[in-house]
Amino acid sequence: MSHSIPLLSDDYARFLWDGEIVRLEGNPYDKTPQKLVEDSANELEFFERLYPYLNSPNYYSVYPPSNQLLFGLAAEASGENTLFGIISLRSFLLLGELLVFFGLLKLFRRFDVPLRNLVLYWLNPLVILEVIGNLHFEGIVLIFLLGSLIAYSKNKKFLAGTSWGLAIGVKLLPFVFLPSWLFFRKIKFSPFFWIGTLLAFCISFIGLVWDDAWINFLQSIRLYQGKFEFNASIYYLLREVGFWIKGYNTIETLGKVLSLTFVIWVWFISWKKAPKSLFKLADLWVLIYLSYLLLQPVIHPWYLIPGLGLSLMTGKKSFLVWSFAVIFSYHAYGNPNFEESSFYLVLEYALLLIALVWDYRPQIFSTLNKLSKNES
Repeated sequence: MSHSIPLLSDDYARFLWDGEIVRLEGNPYDKTPQKLVEDSANELEFFERLYPYLNSPNYYSVYPPSNQLLFGLAAEASGENTLFGIISLRSFLLLGELLVFFGLLKLFRRFDVPLRNLVLYWLNPLVILEVIGNLHFEGIVLIFLLGSLIAYSKNKKFLAGTSWGLAIGVKLLPFVFLPSWLFFRKIKFSPFFWIGTLLAFCISFIGLVWDDAWINFLQSIRLYQGKFEFNASIYYLLREVGFWIKGYNTIETLGKVLSLTFVIWVWFISWKKAPKSLFKLADLWVLIYLSYLLLQPVIHPWYLIPGLGLSLMTGKKSFLVWSFAVIFSYHAYGNPNFEESSFYLVLEYALLLIALVWDYRPQIFSTLNKLSKNES
């Protein structure tokens, strides 16, 4: 059974750690693992067994309460057995992938996408490795995003908003779709949609209200955003400029600048495109996801999964190409200090650049033509 343990990610240890705290009716945001072990006086054997596998023992949990619920269920089923806990999490995620399959099937039929394209997601090596193998929850995010689109297609606006709110509850990232909904003319004035969103959002995050848990939760998110770097693209290029100008790593300032740039860009493209159909909305979501990932200092391979699923409905190839090119980033996992290879980084993003040019060539050529006319 030892082969059931994820080999390329140790996030599962934190999932089970938080889940055990929830099972014991504790607050997973109250103490860092390091503090909990120090205070336990060797009384919590299960935590001590997991502790060596934690990658950030001095950080408060960054996983929202809705995730903690699943972690708690896995811990309840595990009986303090790590392997049983892993199998429980994997069972949840496998069920989720079945729901993704049927969600994509329904939307493929609506958008007249060849059904054979389902294998591009469901048998994609990245999805199999990161969702089923390494136990990451991006597939659950995709379920709720697909659910929101499906509910809207059936004119169930309350359910559409609820599903989007639940996607935010699993990972905060889907909140960036707010401008796209506001400029989606068929939804922005729908009270049922926004009530559903608000209700799902409140339910998802109500666990942060007690004992000021939200303070520790947000603190870890801020630390994560301003400290870690991995497999980035635009950020790495600008970081080198920062080294040249300042002589040190400008991640703190650069991270804020890129975040602000992304916010402005999302509002601009949402206003500019103002989607009038469900297909156009999904296509805009793909562009927003791409923009976010290209500006981030940390791009773990599993971050691509929701964008990949959405892109297969729109005919865009960038995420599909990236889902294979990102395999090069695993080279860093084979080094003791996770040192990245410049060669593999260039190769990965060169392939992505080619795909981006192919996908967005009409807009690129149109912009170049306008620039040439203005110069003349």
